[in-house]
Amino acid sequence: METFKVHILGCGSALPTLKHHASSQIVEIRDKFFMIDCGEGTQLQLRRSRVHFGRISAVFISHLHGDHCFGLIGLISTFGMLGRTAALHVYAPGDFQPMLEAQLQMFCSGLDFKVVFHAVDTTRKAVVYEDRSLTVETIPLDHRIACCGYLFTEKPTLPHIRRDMIDFYQIPVSQINNIKNGADWTTPEGELIANSLLTRPAHAPRSYAYCSDTKYMPRLHEMISGVTTLYHESTYDSSHEDRATLYHHSTAAQAARVARDAHAQKLLLGHFSARYEREEVLLNEAKAIFPNSYLTNENLSFDV
Repeated sequence: METFKVHILGCGSALPTLKHHASSQIVEIRDKFFMIDCGEGTQLQLRRSRVHFGRISAVFISHLHGDHCFGLIGLISTFGMLGRTAALHVYAPGDFQPMLEAQLQMFCSGLDFKVVFHAVDTTRKAVVYEDRSLTVETIPLDHRIACCGYLFTEKPTLPHIRRDMIDFYQIPVSQINNIKNGADWTTPEGELIANSLLTRPAHAPRSYAYCSDTKYMPRLHEMISGVTTLYHESTYDSSHEDRATLYHHSTAAQAARVARDAHAQKLLLGHFSARYEREEVLLNEAKAIFPNSYLTNENLSFDV
């Protein structure tokens, strides 16, 4: 099965601490690397993660609070110093474009690569990136400012060929792609071998939903139904639910309800308030509702 991982670079909330870095992740899928959010300190965390700077092809920004985007201009500057030539694609709310262009003009003139900006509409679910193997869609969220999450979804693959059957019937290599695409095989003696005997079903496509800063949305699960792995902010525990509502954040229990209702396979908790020296209270609260819940932490990687 092809690689599909999430590398956690930062999982803290807005107030800097010595324990957690600001929000940032790397999604590694089929040898492609995408960054989601880019808070302060992201470059140092990239060094620690051993993800090569040059392999990142795009950055997806969820919203324009500093703990999710202050690190981007520094990262772009470093790309320039490292001799990058491949274009960097930035997906973010449209209001970010003039600020980014002003920063590029001030700090990053003379880059040998293009920074290509893509304005995203945070109010609707839509595909913003697509290639032969995956799509990335926006997930509208409910925060104090325009904000969206991102849903990374593999495209279905062709069935797996059964090598033993290919060898047994001495099927030429030139016919393997035809069989993967559904063709039967007729032997030289005229016997028809059904495609179902020659192949095994492909693995089900996997998906990863990144739901950053948002208040609890009772119908969010409908937009991510069946997601394989869900990252959902869990800034507070339930004793601070009133505070979560006030600042448009979520509790760990609310994140777990979204995972449960979406029939997710795995829940990753993050965006922890600086008030918690230990986040086990959040994990225990989530596990009571959705047992397959995990705390994120810097330098951890999770298989999707």
